[in-house]
Amino acid sequence: MSVLEKAPETQITISGKKWPGVSKLANMLGPFLGLVFVIVLFSLDAEVRDYFLTFYNFKIIFTQTVIVAIGALGMTMIIVSGGIDLSVGSVIALTSVVGAILITADVSPFLVILATVLAGGLVGTINGTIISYLKMNAFIVTLGMLGVARGLAKWIAGNQTVNYADSPINAIMTATSPLGWQPPTGVWIALVLAILTGLLMQRTVFGRHIFAIGSNEDTARLCGVRVLRVKAAIYALAGLYFGLAGLMQLSRLRQGDPTVAVGVELDIIAAVVIGGGSLSGGAGSILGSMIGALIMAVLRNGSQQMGWPTYMQEIIIGIVIIVAVGLDQLRQRRAARQG
Repeated sequence: MSVLEKAPETQITISGKKWPGVSKLANMLGPFLGLVFVIVLFSLDAEVRDYFLTFYNFKIIFTQTVIVAIGALGMTMIIVSGGIDLSVGSVIALTSVVGAILITADVSPFLVILATVLAGGLVGTINGTIISYLKMNAFIVTLGMLGVARGLAKWIAGNQTVNYADSPINAIMTATSPLGWQPPTGVWIALVLAILTGLLMQRTVFGRHIFAIGSNEDTARLCGVRVLRVKAAIYALAGLYFGLAGLMQLSRLRQGDPTVAVGVELDIIAAVVIGGGSLSGGAGSILGSMIGALIMAVLRNGSQQMGWPTYMQEIIIGIVIIVAVGLDQLRQRRAARQG
């Protein structure tokens, strides 16, 4: 069977109707069950529950999810293709500084948005070109870019925050409906992008090529996939998402800060893996990654409500990352035995 063809799904038959197999069903429900578990965990404390389980708090959680969620859209494509990008946090900082500088120069909001997103795309294009055509390891390249992008952000910002009076861009992550319950525009942007990216991954030739390269790059090449070009395009497209995440960071902070988003790449990678993405490539879904991003936001929000110190939150997030990678390894071993 060609690597570009969709593999037959394991199914079970109940009352004459076919349902997904147990393994596939577990992968589908796993992120949702994880989200329910985390919500229930923080709801056990009566004092926390009275505030935690409110529309207002969940609006805050959705808002806090936006940056990680948009970053996870790009990271999902990269991880499914068998790659990795450690430079996300630095790219978010760099693009937010670029946007802030343009605002201070009285550039129109449309051009600020365009330039900020394209700045992320430029970094992604550089990463993808080096990884694909120079055949360098993605871990090393993006680790190096992590330092380069962070250094550039501090350089062009003069090693300080870039402040500005006001801008319509601020409304992206702050403006809500008159009723007060509707989340800001950034949440809807993330939702729409998630739907479009999901369709791209599942319904297009480009999406099938992403999965094919992650499953077996050599086989994909033999089947006619232009691997180098597709891999470069994946990182370039992901860079646009990271640039947009930087724009959301700018809108949320209302300033360009070259020191923000340190370690956010770990949250983004964890969101993808929690959502069913495999660090070995070939597996992952946009829906799962979005649930994973929401889990990360709920964990941080719930920890704050419980009054846990920052170091405790970091310990919890670290444990979650280890568990998520462990589950990924377990899935791979089980799949290898079944194969």
